[in-house]
Amino acid sequence: MNATGLRRPSTAGFLELAAGRRGHFRLESGHHGGLWLDLDALFADSRRIEPFVAALTDALRAYDVVAVCGPLLGGAFLAQLVAQALPAEFCFTEREPAPASEELYRARYRLPPAFTGRIRGKRLAIVDDVMSAGSALRATYSALQAHGAEPVVAGALLVLGSTGADFFAGQGVPVEAVARDSYDLWRPADCPLCAAGVPLENPAG
Repeated sequence: MNATGLRRPSTAGFLELAAGRRGHFRLESGHHGGLWLDLDALFADSRRIEPFVAALTDALRAYDVVAVCGPLLGGAFLAQLVAQALPAEFCFTEREPAPASEELYRARYRLPPAFTGRIRGKRLAIVDDVMSAGSALRATYSALQAHGAEPVVAGALLVLGSTGADFFAGQGVPVEAVARDSYDLWRPADCPLCAAGVPLENPAG
């Protein structure tokens, strides 16, 4: 805790805020993992998460962005807070229905029409509360590029593993994180939890 009683940004502090549970989970990307973070209530008390938001905002200032975009739900809440603090414009992407498939990264996100003219030709930051495989941020990145925007940095309160960050490194987009932790992701065919017969949950829908 700091002098004001707020928790200092750290991996342990974030995991305490995001009620995590161990098991066998299918992630939005299609990968399997052994940890699920329940992020639905993460922004319910803005005071609890404020030190993490402030730290990410400070890290993004150097990129001279004029707008911040995040995928619904948590990424959009975060983007709005960061945009207000910078200050910058705010926009969000929303998930589109996708057919059932075992293909990785099948999720698609769209930019609402109200934002398409506002972001064209502009430097943006894209943010999400947590990035592991980076499915939502990858799809947001593609949606923004399709409308002529220039995403120049990706940010997250917590980056788990390197899968998502490696994708953005390949695009020449730096990743800023308040906290980082190791994380195992597996393709379904290579998942040791599947091999062990552990029941699979699909909390991402």
